[in-house]
Amino acid sequence: MRVKRGVAARRKHKKVLDAAKGMQHNRTRSFRLAKQGVIRALQYAYRDRRNKKRDLRALWITRINAAARENGTTYARLMAGLKSTNITLDRKVLAELAANEPAAFAGVVKSLK
Repeated sequence: MRVKRGVAARRKHKKVLDAAKGMQHNRTRSFRLAKQGVIRALQYAYRDRRNKKRDLRALWITRINAAARENGTTYARLMAGLKSTNITLDRKVLAELAANEPAAFAGVVKSLK
């Protein structure tokens, strides 16, 4: 017996077109273009979930370095000092301190000298 795929195809197309919401021009109307756009968007999302970690670490290091220089040292010396004194603050926490609690960050730097 022949199987008519109307309902299944409609469901599949609707799923892709819903995922393409917010895209421009024919990508919101044409299934073929919407499918291409959704596939590309999912590839970017997968890649950038990994790149986000890289970018945030770079941002934290930049913020720590700026705050460290305001306190008369450099990022490299600060991290070496933290390691030698067994202070286990990660870069995320140090960047938060540097941005929101400058006095506390200065205290950490002072404890290394």
